[in-house]
Amino acid sequence: MSAEDLEQYESQLELQLYREYKDVVGIFKYAVETERRFYLCNAVDLKVRTEGTDVYYEVSIGDAWVWDMFRTARFVKSAKVLTFRDVSIEEIDHSGMRIPDNF
Repeated sequence: MSAEDLEQYESQLELQLYREYKDVVGIFKYAVETERRFYLCNAVDLKVRTEGTDVYYEVSIGDAWVWDMFRTARFVKSAKVLTFRDVSIEEIDHSGMRIPDNF
């Protein structure tokens, strides 16, 4: 497999993932972004933890979808993420979303 074939394969995977995201975003309440992953979920809890002088974040999510093109199963019942980096949690505004007429 050439580098070009691999790049084309990864581009196809990413396009499929984006299409799946568009299909499922309407059923989730929150978007959570960490340094390594992006999640859509319906339950989220953020706790700030300290260990000595270090500060880290514990993010618990439930009923989630994971943006990861290499996962075979992107829906998860619950997950816990520990990170020393920034965490972004946004409530999704569904008022601007339009459901296709043929849905």
